[in-house]
Amino acid sequence: MTRTAPFPRTPRVALLLLGAVGVATFAPLSLAAQREKPPEWMNVLYLVADDLNNRLACYGDPLVQSPNIDRLAATGVRFDRAYCQFPLCNPSRASFLTGLRPDHTGVTENATHFRKRVPDAVTLPQAFQKAGYSVARVGKLYHYGVPKQIGTDGMDDPPSWQKVVNPRGRDTADEGKIFSLIPGQFGGTLSWLAADGTDEEQTDGIAAAEASRLLEANRDKPFFLAVGFYRPHTPYVAPKAYFNRYPPEKIKLPVVPEGERERGPRPAFASSHAQQDAMTDAQRKEAIQAYLASVTFMDAQLGKVVETLRRQKLDRNTIIVFHSDHGYHLGEHGLWQKQSLWENSARVPLIIVDPRRPSGKASPRVVELVDLYPTLAELCGLPAPTGLDGKSLRPLLQNPSAAWEGSAITQVQRGGVQGANRVVGRSVRTERWRYTEWNEGARGRQLHDMQADPDERRNMEAEPENAATVAKLQALLRR
Repeated sequence: MTRTAPFPRTPRVALLLLGAVGVATFAPLSLAAQREKPPEWMNVLYLVADDLNNRLACYGDPLVQSPNIDRLAATGVRFDRAYCQFPLCNPSRASFLTGLRPDHTGVTENATHFRKRVPDAVTLPQAFQKAGYSVARVGKLYHYGVPKQIGTDGMDDPPSWQKVVNPRGRDTADEGKIFSLIPGQFGGTLSWLAADGTDEEQTDGIAAAEASRLLEANRDKPFFLAVGFYRPHTPYVAPKAYFNRYPPEKIKLPVVPEGERERGPRPAFASSHAQQDAMTDAQRKEAIQAYLASVTFMDAQLGKVVETLRRQKLDRNTIIVFHSDHGYHLGEHGLWQKQSLWENSARVPLIIVDPRRPSGKASPRVVELVDLYPTLAELCGLPAPTGLDGKSLRPLLQNPSAAWEGSAITQVQRGGVQGANRVVGRSVRTERWRYTEWNEGARGRQLHDMQADPDERRNMEAEPENAATVAKLQALLRR
């Protein structure tokens, strides 16, 4: 399903409406716009995974097979401490695509469109349109309800794109075959299927083919192409061959300390669900097997897009960005999925490949997804709107270990948008510490030494010797 969004004409760019017949192409630049290309002009290939945590080979996981993402890491900068602003699809995506924190977009759940609060926001893809780039989306960039809204526009933002492609594969037709902890419910419920058929029949396989066609048809035109994959978001659906790569006997379940949840704070564990708590160990292994199979399947589709880029020799002048919308629990702290402020949920994979600055190195500095907008604007010589909440990562692309004054803020919300049951959690991450407050401390505080205690099992907030550290982090959080 393909839709061409309406877009305004500007003095710098002459845009050609796309026809429904023939090969889909980006809108071409006028000769005047081509003469006005900034001196650092580069294409952008923007790749986003859905619900992907850092369980990837290039991040040190000994089991997961992610060869194509690993190749990106081998040529770019892998950010080891990158964090989302809100571990839920709509708030996170609205944040990194506008360059604004959730408190500024007003989006803290999956039902509100960011333009209700910031109607005049110039989004990241809009900034590239204004600079004369041709801008297209394939798949999920803004929020979609998965799987019910696959193949539709979901909660898309039409002004952001000149062209969109909404793939829809056999994974949607196979819903009746999917196992779910709550029969008939998917999306927010753990569910999975080792599917029949080929990669190419799946939604992400179709997305990879459509993105590759766009790259081939537009190799001589400056572009910003965003490709959003739907996996590994539940239902974890991938062809059977990917499941076979992860035998359940090789999967180790995370250790959950006895009594951890009872020690609280209670809101830190409020993303739990009764059906997930009641799973057997065999079901937990099946769920992890299915998730990892979906990760490797998604990696294979990403690889097809990047290989097309390289085959067309576009990798020489294309910046590649890869990240997830947020992290994901697979049983750590007894939790599954997202919407927590533990490291597993807040941390994301992030890789940036700039062919002018080949690296293959990792950056230990703390960065945020809200930093991507000013980063890409600077790398491509574009003017960024005033008022963005992030800062450019260009210094870390030049020297991944450069001195860096960075911290990351992640937030969640429980109990609705307002009312007595509303609980807001805010967490600040530095290179050593994570400090979290629930309702500004009234519902609990947490302090974790991420160097000595990376699994966040010891809450050090109440220890007197940490009072100065708490005060410093509290000031960072509330600033």
